[in-house]
Amino acid sequence: MKTHAKLRVRYSETDQMGIVHHSQYINWFEVGRTHHIRELGHTYREIETAGFYLPVIGVHVTYHTPALYEDVIRIETEIHSYNGVRLHFKYRAVREEDGELVAEGITEHCWTTTDMRPCKMQRKWPELHQKIEKDFKEFS
Repeated sequence: MKTHAKLRVRYSETDQMGIVHHSQYINWFEVGRTHHIRELGHTYREIETAGFYLPVIGVHVTYHTPALYEDVIRIETEIHSYNGVRLHFKYRAVREEDGELVAEGITEHCWTTTDMRPCKMQRKWPELHQKIEKDFKEFS
């Protein structure tokens, strides 16, 4: 499944040149990721309350063209890979007005318990594991 979250570039996200600062894309990817998980039927709050975290352990971003103040950006998110412990999300930031690809990237995550020990979701939360696995297999 590919999900779409929209946001409008805020003034505080831009630099002196009026261009979105490169660091903001990581925040936008988080918006896409939390939206994608919500579309799977859970919120980050529910997951954390159940005793699990999904920390970022790697990020890669490629910038294509600048986004500017007031641009409406669509964050397209999909699960790129999943093995029960590690999870990669793939993102595309697209300007709504002209369909221009602004940036794309991948974040890598690892399921952990609240004491930050990696865990296999297939054993710890089979229902969530199956939803993620189905989502990944249907789209790949």
